[in-house]
Amino acid sequence: MLAADVLSIGLTGGIGSGKSTLAHCLAEQGAGLIDLDAIGRELTAPGGPGLEAIRAEFGDAIVDRDGALDRSAIRARVFGDLQARRRLEQLLHPLIWQRAELRAAQLAAGADYLLFDIPLLAETGARLARLDRVLVIDCPVPLQLERVRRRGALQSSEVEAIVAAQASRESRLALADDVVFNGTSLAALEQRAQRLHAHYRELGCRRKAV
Repeated sequence: MLAADVLSIGLTGGIGSGKSTLAHCLAEQGAGLIDLDAIGRELTAPGGPGLEAIRAEFGDAIVDRDGALDRSAIRARVFGDLQARRRLEQLLHPLIWQRAELRAAQLAAGADYLLFDIPLLAETGARLARLDRVLVIDCPVPLQLERVRRRGALQSSEVEAIVAAQASRESRLALADDVVFNGTSLAALEQRAQRLHAHYRELGCRRKAV
């Protein structure tokens, strides 16, 4: 079965919204997960084709001592500079989607449906025509900030810069066919994921039967 014949869901949400948690809940139940952020990390690992393209554009300062992309350095370079961010996206996104489609083709035959985890779907509109439905995970901005700060991997100023650079809640919700509000507990999120999976599985079965 071709990937194009399988129901495709695009999942998006702001940093700290719980998007990765929801994606893994759905994958555990039978969704074929294509994580575009994970693919981006693969492409910008030492020797990766994405890393070499970014190095050529932005210089050696964006490479860390291990030879991988220095994410703090590239964030500092692009989040306050729209043109630089656009150049980064133009370099990396076609490579990410090429690998994403290969992964989708590998998963298609054994998956109830395909779930594309796309952090910047609202910001770029990337491949909207490729998707059958858009799933948005939503929560208040203060809760986003609190969750990311709690992880401890980023400074408060970095977290605020990322949230400011991302699409607004309203922009994401305007794209949504389905919305999960993740402002309460993990148990509530898992219950919502079970209901969504049953719904998407039914839609996927109908599509395969056509």
